[in-house]
This record gives sequence, C-alpha cells and structure tokens, in this order.
Amino acid sequence: MATAVEAETIQEPSIPATEPRPRPERLPLGPIKTVHVFWIAGMSCDGCTVAVAGATNPGIEGLLLGTVPTMPQVILHHTVLSVEAGEEFIQPLKDAWEGKLEDPYVIVAEGSIADERIAARTGGYFSAMGSQVLEGAEEGSPVATATWLSRLAPGAAATIAIGTCATWGGVPAAEGNPTGSMSLMDFLGKDYRSAFGLPVINIPGCAPQGDNFTETVFAVLLFLQGLGPLPPFDEIGRPAWLFGETVHRGCTRAGYYEEGIFAKNYGDPECLEPLGCWGPVVDCNIVKRGAINHIGGCMDVGGVCIACTMPGFPDKFSPFYKEPPGGLISTTMSKSVGAVIRRLRRLSNRNGNSEVRWDKLEHVPSGWANVPSMAPSLTMMEFFYKKWQFWGAKVPGRPPGTEDRFWGVDRPGTRSDYLDKSSAREDTDDRH
Repeated sequence: MATAVEAETIQEPSIPATEPRPRPERLPLGPIKTVHVFWIAGMSCDGCTVAVAGATNPGIEGLLLGTVPTMPQVILHHTVLSVEAGEEFIQPLKDAWEGKLEDPYVIVAEGSIADERIAARTGGYFSAMGSQVLEGAEEGSPVATATWLSRLAPGAAATIAIGTCATWGGVPAAEGNPTGSMSLMDFLGKDYRSAFGLPVINIPGCAPQGDNFTETVFAVLLFLQGLGPLPPFDEIGRPAWLFGETVHRGCTRAGYYEEGIFAKNYGDPECLEPLGCWGPVVDCNIVKRGAINHIGGCMDVGGVCIACTMPGFPDKFSPFYKEPPGGLISTTMSKSVGAVIRRLRRLSNRNGNSEVRWDKLEHVPSGWANVPSMAPSLTMMEFFYKKWQFWGAKVPGRPPGTEDRFWGVDRPGTRSDYLDKSSAREDTDDRH
C-alpha cells in the first residue's frame, strides 16, 4: 500500500492545453455498415497483435472482409498489419480527430501509455506515431501515442485496451520504471466515456487470448448495431463472462489439489502451486479456452500461473516461481484432508471398475493382468458404502430369492459353469 508521501508523487496525467478534449454528442445506436479500428501501440511488444492474429473462434478475417452477418465491415488501421505507410496511413487518424471521418471508429490500445513529459525534458519521446510540424518549427516532430489517444478517445464509439500493459500498466509500469507508464484507464480517467457512452473496456493478458478479444469485439459491435444489449462487464471493465472465474476452478490439475497431491518438479502432472502457481487467486480463463485454437494454455503445457491478467502484475506476484505465502497454508490443509478423500475415492473407483457379475463370481476374466480380489476390510467398507448409497432408494435387480439363476450362477456368490446343462435340465424338468 502506498504511503502518503508516495501518493503525492503519483500524479494524474495532464493533457496539454493545445489538445482540447471535446465531448461530442452521443452517437445513435446502429445500424453501422463500416467501422474503422485504429490500433494504437504504446509501450508494447506486439504480442497482443500476434495473439489476435491467431484468433479462431471467432477469427478476424470475417470482420475484415465484411462477411459476418449483422456485423459491420471493419477497416483496420494497424502499424504492423496495414499495407499503407507514411502519410497515407496517418491521414485517417487525422480525419477522425478533425471529425471528417464519415464512419464511426473504435480505438484499440496495445501497450501502456508512457508519461511523455519525462522524455520531453530531454527533447525526446517514448512512443510515437507519425509527425506534425509545430508552430515556429521547420521540421516535423513525432506525435506521441499519448497525444493520439487524447485526440481520438472522446470521439470513439468504443475504446478497448488489449493486453495487460494497456489494461493495467503491466511490465512497463512496474515499480522503478523510468517512463511513468500507466494503463489506458489510468490515462483517460474515471469519468471518461466514449461517444456511445462506454467506459474503457479491458481485455488483459500477457499475451491475451486472441479469442477473448474477438469475442468481446463481436459482442460490443452487436450492441453498437442496436441488435443486442451491452454485454456484462465487471467493476474494472473486464468481460464478466470471460474473467468471472479463477484459473484454479477450471484447471485440469485442480483435482490433484483437492486430493492433496502436488508436483515436486516441473513436468510432473500434479498441482503446481508449490512451484509458484498463483492460479487459485487469478481471474483468467486460459485453461478453459486454451491459448490458440483452444489448444495449450499455461497449466495445460506444464507452466505455472504468474497472474499476468491481474492489475497487480508483476509487482504483487513477484518473485516468480516461488510458492505464494498463502499456498503453504492451503497446501498443508489440502494434504491433510486430501489424504482421506483420496483413499475413499480410490475405493469407489475400484468398485466402479468391476462388473456386478465379477463381484458375484469373485473373478475378473481379463487377459491383460491378474486383478486381485478386494481385501476383506475393503469388502466390509463397500458393504456399508452400498447401504448408504441406496438408503431410501430401490436397489437395482430383483429382490433376493425371486430368481434362482444369475447369468449362469446357481446362487449369488458361488461359482458355476456358464449355462450349466445339468442345472438347466433340472430347471426344465421342474417346470414340466
């Protein structure tokens, strides 16, 4: 928690007076035929771009081609993916700023926003795109990412932060950084609303799942088209249906945690919490959705969760690959309770892996291995378990004494040849 002195040094970013921030009238909802998407990169590594390019469900191709029913065609302005360059690339951004763009536009911010005032002290900049000739200057000066965001955000139909750097500040905003980096939400402030009345939408992850982004964009576009309600977002702007559960609740290794079995080395299949996994307290759907095309994901491929989707990342989850303080308590309790649960489940598993016929014959006709009979103590436990299981319910089969034969067994629990002929003759003679 920041002290009073530290709090005084944390200043809200100021927008220069030369960059007015008008609040245009709220745009009407749909129908929209075309929407421009301005992808503005700040302190980023382009990992979010790679993730979105790999999205498959839904993919971005349909939006770019305009072939998705009810969806507008998306015109993407991206420094990495666009064919245009130079002034041809920058001109649509200028048109949007000056209100000359006929169609609505959406801002997608990748990477944190640096405090350009720090770089300006030495005549430089941290992150910029394009250039402009300032008054009294002969040559153009780079236009900082922060300047583009302050120009375009008020008129945007929606403003989306993708990746942890843009949503929460991420690695560039970690303690001790020299750039004063911050998230898009910190930069625009609590009172920011888009031209459609939306606060900043946050889709975290380092890198995020591309499908999380495209699915959210689809849902928001349906809202902007007037074809559906605004999708649910949590109190800090995350899609609630994607980030409403912790990693642990959907983890393929969670069953081991419940039974008190933990990995000792990387590569072990058990729960990874002692090796530094923060999954039980992290809001993320990586193990449910996978990384790309529903394949992979940190824990699915043997990696621990380092909480890269959380606002406190990376500082509050450092050092990496060290057991969390609370993990020692929870794992100790899990081992104590899990030892009992594990043994009871093994008993139920053993019972479920045996046919009723095998139980009667006390023999498993498997050619793969010699399956031993259940120990007397386990048989006793099974007896009481079955009594409890069918308490107040009807036991499958016929009542005892109403059927002399059971699949070739003269009396339940005794061995006999299958369809013994002598026994069958006696039964036939009795009937006649």
